[in-house]
Amino acid sequence: MSGSINRFIIRVYALIFRDPFHILLSDEYLLDMKMTKFPGGGLHPGEGPADCLQRESVEEFGQEIEIISHYYTTDFFQKALFHDNAQLISIYYNARFRDPVRFGISNIPFDFPDGVNGSQSFRWADIRKTSKEELTFPIDRLVFEKLQSGIIQ
Repeated sequence: MSGSINRFIIRVYALIFRDPFHILLSDEYLLDMKMTKFPGGGLHPGEGPADCLQRESVEEFGQEIEIISHYYTTDFFQKALFHDNAQLISIYYNARFRDPVRFGISNIPFDFPDGVNGSQSFRWADIRKTSKEELTFPIDRLVFEKLQSGIIQ
């Protein structure tokens, strides 16, 4: 797509539902910006996507998840937002917690002190009532739309 693109950034995300309508979202303050996204993170060299998601779940939630199935992998060109000369590939898995949730879930977005890089909170979002615009990144928005279109209203 672009001659200046010379590397890939691979991100792996979990789609975790509490019930058929409520999905877990992560509100974060990183790189001096607020962002709402699905839980997950970046693939490390020598790590498979499922291993990445397990590592990220322990880092973010302090507990493991069970990967149920692959849901979506980016199938179009997306320039990485935070990395020069890089193409972003995002992989999404349906997942669930192996044990009852043992970390805090908020009822409000960005439930942490303002301006502290690395801050993170989690909340259940009703996909029938949440707008895709609440998610920060284009691929997350596309996945959210796919999830919404799968619901019988």
